Amino acid sequence: MTVAQALRDATARLAATSDTARLDAEVLMAHALGCTRSDLLLRHMTGEVPPGFAALVERRLGHEPVAYITGSQEFYGLDLTVSPAVLIPRGDSETLIDAAREAFADATPQRVLDLGTGSGALLLAAATLWPQAEAIGIERSPDALAVATANGRRHAPHAQFIAGDWTLPNWSAALGRFDLVLANPPYVEDAADLAPSVRAHEPAQALFAGPDGLDDYRALIPQIPGLLSVCGIAMIEIGWTQTEAVIALAQAAGLTAKLHHDLGGRPRAIEMADPRNKALGKADLRD
Repeated sequence: MTVAQALRDATARLAATSDTARLDAEVLMAHALGCTRSDLLLRHMTGEVPPGFAALVERRLGHEPVAYITGSQEFYGLDLTVSPAVLIPRGDSETLIDAAREAFADATPQRVLDLGTGSGALLLAAATLWPQAEAIGIERSPDALAVATANGRRHAPHAQFIAGDWTLPNWSAALGRFDLVLANPPYVEDAADLAPSVRAHEPAQALFAGPDGLDDYRALIPQIPGLLSVCGIAMIEIGWTQTEAVIALAQAAGLTAKLHHDLGGRPRAIEMADPRNKALGKADLRD
């Protein structure tokens, strides 16, 4: 059997469990061959099927995410290592970086903080945009912290990843204030109907936040004013039904709020700032 034939067969089998069956098959084949997907399509279609490919397909048939099978996921142009210890970075989360980039179009954040950094995706994207900024990622899971640290060594060696948990007293006492605070906290309702690839494989502590998905926002947002510099902003990811609730929490904490949509037009991030920062959405920092 050639690679092309194996891809057709795998696509037919995966169609029962994946909406991206052909793409999944190609990514898994490229991984088994140790080449890029482009090289696969251009140079390997008539070659022999590598012996490990069948086992990879079986794992995907069991709803294991492709990113966990291959151990990598792209985010904002960065090839990140991922494992079941961390949430798989989604393209929709790039909205936070795009919105921050717009906010700091005429300035440079000097200090950046990522709360619950997971794989390090948000912090490392920011650190590559603003390499001169001090970049700190906080993570409570030791296994996730190890993944983020490894990604940091590859993409932004100056970034710091440290243990921290915003639900504990005095967790931020020694951190100081930041021009940009990023966070993609857990925001899924405990009883949400999730795909098996998500509920059965991705870390629950990075997904679920109580019956209404707001528990972590309630704990985190009141602490944001104490983390922001005078002209700082926070960019917080939300679920698409949570706009009003999260904006209300921001306003209760004395913060102004601005909504950003993802490329699909869904509510995706809330930008927060001290009301004294008159240029919400257009940060005014001194380099």
